[in-house]
Amino acid sequence: MESLALSPASVYPAFLFGTLTYVFIMFCNLLIFTTIVLNKRLHKPMFILLLNLPVSDMIGATTFFPQFVTSIILQNRSISYTACFIQALLIHIYGTASLLSLTAMAYDRYVAICCPLRYNSIMTQNTLVIIFIFIWIVDLTLMLTLLGLLSRFTICRTNIVDVYCNNPSLLKLVCEDRSVNNYYGLFTIVLIQGGSLLVIMYTYIQILLTCLITKQADARGKAIQTCATHLVVYLFLEINAAVNLISHRFENVSPYLRRAMGVAIVVTTPIVNPLIYGLKTKELRQNIMSFFRRNVCSAQPRT
Repeated sequence: MESLALSPASVYPAFLFGTLTYVFIMFCNLLIFTTIVLNKRLHKPMFILLLNLPVSDMIGATTFFPQFVTSIILQNRSISYTACFIQALLIHIYGTASLLSLTAMAYDRYVAICCPLRYNSIMTQNTLVIIFIFIWIVDLTLMLTLLGLLSRFTICRTNIVDVYCNNPSLLKLVCEDRSVNNYYGLFTIVLIQGGSLLVIMYTYIQILLTCLITKQADARGKAIQTCATHLVVYLFLEINAAVNLISHRFENVSPYLRRAMGVAIVVTTPIVNPLIYGLKTKELRQNIMSFFRRNVCSAQPRT
């Protein structure tokens, strides 16, 4: 893989920083996941859909960080083709699941704000099951096909041009005709990122129109604040993923920009998601604090 160009003095600080970042990501996402699962008051459509985010974030972080920090401490960026292939598959599964989950959450907010009287009849348990199944079947089907098309080739190069393995960087190891892979890759970009963007645009235009005509200022302010936060998270992931994937198709794009965008997807997003949804969502934040009071404070010995 691409060298990190670390000086001997920066190896251990980088290893410590990477390890602590991974531990922090896992702790925050596990906390969100556990709080929602164990608290029946949070078994509502919005929070049930939110469960997908910590799951996908932990997949992404676990796919990247252990291999990354190990290569730092060993000062060896080598990786077997099989391990690289699996890492690429899981990275793409993580990114697709995150985008589809954020899109499903936007639909939930659209129904809650634009059709409040029909919310309970639309967002039923059956609807949630269908959304869950749709997200993971579409994700796994598209990504297994994407990487499956790659498995038919014999590689003729050995240098991965990114910080971690992904489909575009693996394709660059192939000397044979890659037209089918390139066309299918573009198809998945248009379908997943283009499709989710259309849904996001439609739902947020409808939400904005509803907020403009509502006479309740408090409700309007709360809806705009919630949706604006969600939109920032979505656009950050959408733009980073699009630039990272498309930049591989243009030789004049800076490799440093591409690597920075790629790292942001697997580092920044899993950190930002639990902080935003854990701290900004009042009901979830209160339940997290109650969880700590019950399980941490009660475990301290009394004097």
